[in-house]
Amino acid sequence: MPVTLQLDSVSKYIGETKLFDGVSFELEKGEKVALLGVNGSGKSTLLDIIAGKQQPDSGTIKIASHRTFAHLTQQPQFRTDLSVMDTLFHSESPHTRIIRNYEEAVLSGNSGQIEKSISEMDRLKLWDIETRMKQILTQLDITNFNQEISELSGGQLKRVALANVLLAEPDLLILDEPTNHLDLNVIEWLESYLLKSASTLLMVTHDRYFLDRVCSKIFEIDNRNFYQYQGNYSKFAEAREQRLSLEHTEKEKAQNLLRKEEDWMKRMPKARGTKAKYRIDSYYRLKDIAGKRRDDKQMTLNVEAPRMGTKVMVARNIDFRWNGRYYIRNFSYNFSRFEKIGIIGANGTGKTTLLQILTGNLKPENGTLETGDTIKTGYFRQEGMQFDNNMKVLDAVTSIAEAITMADGNTISTSQFLSYFLFPPQRQHDYIYKLSGGEKRRLYLCQVLMQKPNFLVLDEPTNDFDIMSLQVLEDYLKTFNGCVLIVSHDRYFMDNVVDHLFILDGSGLIKDFPGNYAIYSSSQKKAVIEEPGTKEKKVKTSAAPARNKLNFNEKRELQAIEKEISELEAEKKNIEQLLASGTLRQEELQKNSERFGEIIMRLDVISSRWMELSEKES
Repeated sequence: MPVTLQLDSVSKYIGETKLFDGVSFELEKGEKVALLGVNGSGKSTLLDIIAGKQQPDSGTIKIASHRTFAHLTQQPQFRTDLSVMDTLFHSESPHTRIIRNYEEAVLSGNSGQIEKSISEMDRLKLWDIETRMKQILTQLDITNFNQEISELSGGQLKRVALANVLLAEPDLLILDEPTNHLDLNVIEWLESYLLKSASTLLMVTHDRYFLDRVCSKIFEIDNRNFYQYQGNYSKFAEAREQRLSLEHTEKEKAQNLLRKEEDWMKRMPKARGTKAKYRIDSYYRLKDIAGKRRDDKQMTLNVEAPRMGTKVMVARNIDFRWNGRYYIRNFSYNFSRFEKIGIIGANGTGKTTLLQILTGNLKPENGTLETGDTIKTGYFRQEGMQFDNNMKVLDAVTSIAEAITMADGNTISTSQFLSYFLFPPQRQHDYIYKLSGGEKRRLYLCQVLMQKPNFLVLDEPTNDFDIMSLQVLEDYLKTFNGCVLIVSHDRYFMDNVVDHLFILDGSGLIKDFPGNYAIYSSSQKKAVIEEPGTKEKKVKTSAAPARNKLNFNEKRELQAIEKEISELEAEKKNIEQLLASGTLRQEELQKNSERFGEIIMRLDVISSRWMELSEKES
């Protein structure tokens, strides 16, 4: 396969601190690769270097000639005086440049340029570009195409930027945290889109289900070293554990040998020959191995929380409207001790509104909210970070408490607490302005947890978190002795933590579903398959056949569609299992990934037709 991107011995330093050194790899055409590492390890910096926005301190980067690329950054910047559609038309992608060239040629009457532009637009099928723009924006939950960029939220800006890079259909697609600010159904659509895309993909993401289903190779920056793994996330997690186990064994051996060599070094006479010099060099190599430290040390963390009485919180007939629309309608629920609730729903359905009401930051229009006397709320907000950037990390938490009492009665220092959340001692003495976005959110979470809540409300806590941080938070929440409410688009995280779900459908009604997201998603897919059969049965047993408006050919078409949906769902499930197994060879992985995308597209098409025929039949 042709090589799209090649890096050779790329290194980068921030001041005297090494981010990574000697990064070398090749990406072949069509490969789907993820770059992982803890926050602050240099992932976004490496993507910026590849995109030409930063320069490496050493090494070379080569994108194959005549290959295009597009780069989604974590914080995209746009002109604020343009609408959403105008922003896409004024982007610097090759497609929009061709369209602008055509429009300029028409205005100037340049027949030669008009002919050339028409040929390029025919070749790239750009005559329907506006329709494609609207389709992708709609899939990304941007429906007001004429809205000014200045009026968009940060999450909406990120989705417009994502639409922009996807529309470019580049040879190399570079994505930095593409799933942030996306709803669960939009993330699943993006999975399908990338699986069928011909673009070579290099992305940073913490979404582990996304990694499992999209990527066939994983890169990792770990303790300033660069590693490559074949396979999806599941395969990577297994291989990484084996690597760390071998490193640990090597370190133990080096420490045992080092004790003997240190004794020899002390007794060694000053007149040292060649053999002695070799042994001295070996001693320093052993010392280096034995002294290696890991920054991702994890421990079980169970902070003492206030005693929780039998009454937690009772919501009765809560209503909330805004501009005439119901966001919460007749919501009643008796929250209990130790339950962990996930909250899901599309953007704008009222997830954050519900949290604001439950935390007392928003007053409902109708209904009552009663909170137990022993309840202490901790609220992690999407936009809640407020730091003095000139303050040091350690000072930001010692201002809340000098020490933290654990559930077993033992006390740890704030420095130890920060270490639990992957802030090594040297990082604790850095100024906050030096932290990455994910590190700042992790510090904010530490501040919330240090206040020892027993009713914990988390609004998108996983945005910008690296996988190691997510695992720390998951472990913490599993042992948390209180009630937890979580809004998150991270399916893997939700499946690991929550007991049941509040599902918001946009009408204001809230459904309580007994299970995690994987169970809910499976039940929804099962309902799509079973419903056609149910409708067919109703028609056969109906006493009023005259109501059936389908002609003979449409009946046959409906039956064929129902059969095809069932077969495609079964094939899709089988491919999902194969992709997650980590046992497929590269060519098999590519073939199955492409087929998975084809199935998703076909299901979208025939499901729409099935709905049309079913409504006509009923």
